[in-house]
Amino acid sequence: LIAVGIAIALGWRGSFIALAIPTIILGIVLYFFLGRWGFTRKVNKETPNAPAGTPYTPTRLRRLITFTVLGVALQALIFSTVSFIPLFVVDTFLVSEAVGAGLLSLAHFAGLFAGPVGGFLSDRFGKVPVLLVVSLIAGPAIFLLSQASLNWSIWLVVLAMGTCQYIGMPVSEAYIISHTSERNRSTILGIYYFASRGGPGIIMPALGYLIDRFGFRTSFTAVGAVMLAVTLVCSVFLWGSRDGPLPE
Repeated sequence: LIAVGIAIALGWRGSFIALAIPTIILGIVLYFFLGRWGFTRKVNKETPNAPAGTPYTPTRLRRLITFTVLGVALQALIFSTVSFIPLFVVDTFLVSEAVGAGLLSLAHFAGLFAGPVGGFLSDRFGKVPVLLVVSLIAGPAIFLLSQASLNWSIWLVVLAMGTCQYIGMPVSEAYIISHTSERNRSTILGIYYFASRGGPGIIMPALGYLIDRFGFRTSFTAVGAVMLAVTLVCSVFLWGSRDGPLPE
């Protein structure tokens, strides 16, 4: 939202420069304070009291893989769809680029409240139910984007998509952390981040091709159907047996 206001006043180049300057300053300040607090020191990997084995069972491993796949699908499919929203509204509804940027920022604005809400709900009701619920909402929300008009409906749909995405982030990360051993926790988190952040790099070119070939509405409908199908398949493996976090 701030960038859109700056872009209207100073142009797009001005908004990039204006946001880059405080980011650079914040990075330098953060590095300075982290160094003073000792977070930049090398950690001693010798932990004699750490468990020697990894108590994975086939059921636990299957649930971990399924949960990770669902979390990745939620992040990658919503992010890829949201990235085309400015082009969608500008081409379809003939609005200004500022309106398209405002809708894009609205999706990410949800991160200001959805993350804490997602963490709170997962603590109260469990990580699996929360991720399943937001994933079940995400599929129809992406479909409704293809049916929305330029009134309150598209703004509500975009906000719902952003809320689902940002609720899923802390829930997925917390589940992976609590259900992996200390020995390979960083590796599995790295795989999750690689797939959820790098996945849009594969999905967006394919989605762009579909949009050029079949149009926005058909393509968004297809993405929503894929999201719903992935959720239903994953729910079969997640909703049955339950397991607790791994012991440290």
